[in-house]
Amino acid sequence: MSYLRQESLFTLQELFEMDQKDRFELIFATIDITPALVLLRKSTRRGRTEVINYRAMIYSLMAQIVERIPFVSDLVKRLKSDVAFRWYCGFSLNDRIPSESSYTRLVTMLSQSNVLSLLFNQLVLSAMNEGFIADDAIAIDTTHVQARDQAPQKKTKPIKVPKKRGRKSKTEQATLQEQNATEDGAKGIYEKQIADQLDESVDSLIEQMPIDPKWGIKCNSQGKNVFWFGYKVHLAVGTKSQYVLSQILSSGNLNDGKAAIPLLKQIQTRFPNHVIRYGILDAGYDHEPIYAQLLQM
Repeated sequence: MSYLRQESLFTLQELFEMDQKDRFELIFATIDITPALVLLRKSTRRGRTEVINYRAMIYSLMAQIVERIPFVSDLVKRLKSDVAFRWYCGFSLNDRIPSESSYTRLVTMLSQSNVLSLLFNQLVLSAMNEGFIADDAIAIDTTHVQARDQAPQKKTKPIKVPKKRGRKSKTEQATLQEQNATEDGAKGIYEKQIADQLDESVDSLIEQMPIDPKWGIKCNSQGKNVFWFGYKVHLAVGTKSQYVLSQILSSGNLNDGKAAIPLLKQIQTRFPNHVIRYGILDAGYDHEPIYAQLLQM
């Protein structure tokens, strides 16, 4: 039996032009990923020739967010099946599509360095210099992010021994005060009062930020409690430009108010010439040290 090859109604170039590729081009042209490429470059020319297209991999991770692709496995499938999408991300038709493990190693290398923070600062500074960000008011709030790790089993709390009634002796009071002072000294900055953050540097606050997935609880707009296992993303956003000026990732059980001062100090350190006149926050941030930090800025 003979077969006839069906001719294409459109050429590959015509298919590319019909797709809405402009948004990818605008996004990729705005963000300079040179620092990330320098980080991923081989330190020596010896050994096997590098065949991974890191530029296209980074662009595809950006496209994953734009296209709302949930998992890396779905991204790899999309790259293999969608020729136009693969071309827009920077892969040539002869490039081998990286595996999921390759993407995992790439994300690990980027997250363990300060490259992403550097790219973020460059983008915001560029927007400020071009006049897109002139906000004198910022809004601070938090959103939750579920972890893909399995939540640990709930541990049973030990039974507390009932306290002895009556006034303690002077010896017992001195011992208790000494014990409390020792425990307070061993606490981290986020286990102490919010006022203790005012004297800490922004680098110290970011370094000590807890980022392990934990159970979190939050009251939604309907007045019902929402539970999740994972993280919180704390954001400070310009109310007019809607640019994110500062962001922090924390454990899901961190109090919202304890992330406000680190967010404000990040803005103060990264963009010292940017003037903040108003802070817009909900009742979860109603703490005097936060007002003091805003007033100081």
